[in-house]
Amino acid sequence: MIYRQLGKTGINVSAISLGTWQVGGKWGEHFSHSLADRILNEAIDSGINFIDTADVYSDGESEKAVGRIVKARSEKIFVATKCGRQLNPHISASYQPTVLRQFVEDSLQRTGLETLDLIQLHCPPTDVFYRPEIFELFDRLKSEGKIQNLGVSVERVEEALKGIEYENVTTVQIIFNLFRQRPAELFFSEAKKKNVGIIVRVPLASGLLTGKFTNTSTFNSGDHRSFNRNGEAFDKGETFSGIDYNKGLEAVEELKSIFPNNENLAPLALKWILGFDEVSTIIPGASTKEQVASNLSALSIPSLTAFQIEAMQAVYEKYIKKEVHQLW
Repeated sequence: MIYRQLGKTGINVSAISLGTWQVGGKWGEHFSHSLADRILNEAIDSGINFIDTADVYSDGESEKAVGRIVKARSEKIFVATKCGRQLNPHISASYQPTVLRQFVEDSLQRTGLETLDLIQLHCPPTDVFYRPEIFELFDRLKSEGKIQNLGVSVERVEEALKGIEYENVTTVQIIFNLFRQRPAELFFSEAKKKNVGIIVRVPLASGLLTGKFTNTSTFNSGDHRSFNRNGEAFDKGETFSGIDYNKGLEAVEELKSIFPNNENLAPLALKWILGFDEVSTIIPGASTKEQVASNLSALSIPSLTAFQIEAMQAVYEKYIKKEVHQLW
């Protein structure tokens, strides 16, 4: 395993970690604690020491599973969770310090942990980033020992840049992958200046970058890849990184021609992200133990050549950039 510093937290975390949106089963399926336990233990056995969850993942069951395993292991495992998406309506006015405090208390109860290593605002509306009183709350929670660090999870580069203006924001979780490259233009360098850790989510564009999907692939009705392709339920950019599915398949076919002997493109897509030193950790999800192993194999494959990186960039320029680059 390779470890990198998570910004001003001072924590060293596994360069490839684990996101738990679908850790207890594929999206939209009933949560399985036995499956979650197998995946979480496999991740920790493999050297992963940073696990990202959220209070809304499987209605809190993900937090329960993470807490149970972390307490059962002897290794120091850093737990990051999120709050805010339970708010209904999910608008800036709903964000109130008393409500957010209760969300933190609830997460502590579900995980069974005495303190949260990292609490993140979960993709709040843009207006929330202009409300200092929201960020001040987390200083009080830290002084009370309920949290160790504050971070933000964002949809847009604008929000990331605004978020790191707050001194107590130690990390930013953001979508970044071969099909979503804008964060590297400005945000990465600004985060580095402020020593803010970067947590990369959706690194495989909801599975598109595995190269395993076709135009006949199907997804169950509870899977966001089925019901949120046009942003019907939440931000469109969370699903296939906001890319038209068929356009994404075209781009992936061209990527396959660059790596003709690789049936699984996921390790190569993760290797590309690891080439950015500003990235602290990547949090791909996994619904099987085998997917954990696949993701971690990115650490052991040879470095990408300059030719391969150039060819991968050409695919982005040809198929993707015009469609989505300025949207987020």
